[in-house]
Amino acid sequence: MPRALIYLIYNLLLPVVLVLGLPSFLIKGFRRGGLTRNFRQRLGFFSNETLASFQSKKPLWIHAVSVGEVFLALKLIEPLRSAAPSRHIVLSTTTTTGYRIAAEKASESLTVIHNPVDLPWIAWSVLRKIDPCALVLIEAEVWPNLVGLAKRRGIPVLLANARLSPRSERRYGKVHGLIHPIFSLLDGVSVPFDEDIGRWSSLGVPNERILVTGSVKFDNAGHATSAETLQKELADWLTDTGMPASRSILIGGSTHEGEEILLATATRALQVEFPDLRLVLVPRHAERGNEIAAHLRDAGFDPILRMGAHRVGPTTHEATPERVWIANTTGELRSWFLLAEIVVIGKSFHGFGGQNPVEPILAGRPVVVGPHMENFAEVVQELRRIGGLRQLDRKEALTAAIRELLLDPGTGLAMAARGAEAMARHAGSAERNAHWIIDNGIGRGGKMGAKDAS
Repeated sequence: MPRALIYLIYNLLLPVVLVLGLPSFLIKGFRRGGLTRNFRQRLGFFSNETLASFQSKKPLWIHAVSVGEVFLALKLIEPLRSAAPSRHIVLSTTTTTGYRIAAEKASESLTVIHNPVDLPWIAWSVLRKIDPCALVLIEAEVWPNLVGLAKRRGIPVLLANARLSPRSERRYGKVHGLIHPIFSLLDGVSVPFDEDIGRWSSLGVPNERILVTGSVKFDNAGHATSAETLQKELADWLTDTGMPASRSILIGGSTHEGEEILLATATRALQVEFPDLRLVLVPRHAERGNEIAAHLRDAGFDPILRMGAHRVGPTTHEATPERVWIANTTGELRSWFLLAEIVVIGKSFHGFGGQNPVEPILAGRPVVVGPHMENFAEVVQELRRIGGLRQLDRKEALTAAIRELLLDPGTGLAMAARGAEAMARHAGSAERNAHWIIDNGIGRGGKMGAKDAS
C-alpha cells in the first residue's frame, strides 16, 4: 500500500481514538497529578524555561514509553554522556509515572518532557522546537507521524533495543502492508538477539540496518552499587515494621491483579513448615497499592504499604505471620531483589507476557515464573535450557516449587549462577548501543563538538 495512503488512513482514525480515550486520560491525570503540564506538553506547548533548556543545542531526543523503558533510556544516557559529554539530551515519556522517574534525573544536560500526541501538526511543531540531531525510540515505540516528519527534516531515526514479542509479530503480520512502509523509514535498529534480525527485516527494515548488541535491559553494569545503597533503607523499613530478624523473604516482583492473593495464600500454606517465611509484594503498577491492601485484608491478611494509606510507623514487636509488605513505590525493584531468598515474577500467572526475569537472576536469586512469559520467550527458553530458572505450567504448582527451593537453597543458588553466566553476554550492551547511536545518529544528524568527536 502506498505510504501516502497509509498516512491518510492513520490521520483520519487517530483523532477518533484520541477523543474516545480522552475521559480515561483526564481521570488518570487528576488521580496522578501534573495534569496541566502533562496536557500542555502533549499538545506541543512548553514553558519558556523548558524551551530555553534545549533550544539551539541540536539535542539528542530519546523517547521511552513508561517506567521500564525510562530505566532503559537512563542506562543508555550514562555511556552517551561519557562518549559525547557536550551533547544535550531530551528524554520524553508517555506515562505520568515514567515522567516522574525521568524527572528525578533531569539536569542541565538532560531535559525531560511528556511525549507529544502523534498528530501531524503537533509532531511537526515539537520537532521544530527541539530540532534534534537524531531521534532514538526505545524498544518498539514507532509513531508514524513523528518518524515520517523527522525523516522529512533530515533527522536520523533509530530504534534502540528493539523488542518484538511473538504476539506482536503475529499482529503486525496481519497488517504487513500498513506496517512495512513505516518501519522501512528507520535508519537503524539495534536488537538483543540474532533471532530478532529476521523479525524486523520482515517488517521492512533492511538487514544491513539491523545490529545485534545484546539487551540493554539485561546489562547490569554500573547499577549494582546504587541498588546496594537503597537495599539498607529497604531493610530498615522492614525491620521497623515488624519483619523478624530470622526471616526468609519471598518477593513477588512486578505483580499483576490476582497474583498478590495467589502469593499470599501460598506463603500462608508454607508457613506451617517454614515459620520464618515472609512475603514482600512489589506490584508492577504502584498506584494499585491501596487496592491490593484491601483485597489482602478481605482475605485475612495484615497488609502494610511502603507509601500512602495504611502505612504504619515503627513497631516494637514482630508482626504476625499474616503481615504482607507492599512496596508500592517505583525505582526500587532491583534493590528488593537483593533482599530476597526467592523471587516470583509477576504477569506470568495472571496476565499475559510476563515481566523481566533477568534482574533477580543477576542479583543471584533463584527465580520462579509462570506459564505466561511470552514477552521474554527467547531469554526464558535459553534459561530453561541451562536450568537457569524454574518455569511452571500452572499456578497450582507454585507452592510446591517454592517449598522445594526452601528445602534445598543450594539448588536455587546454583540455578541463579547458571542463569547469570548465560546473561553475561549482554554485559556492555548499553555502551555498544551508545556508540551505535553516536555513529548512526549524532554523527549524521548534527555537527559534533570537539569533545563529542574525541
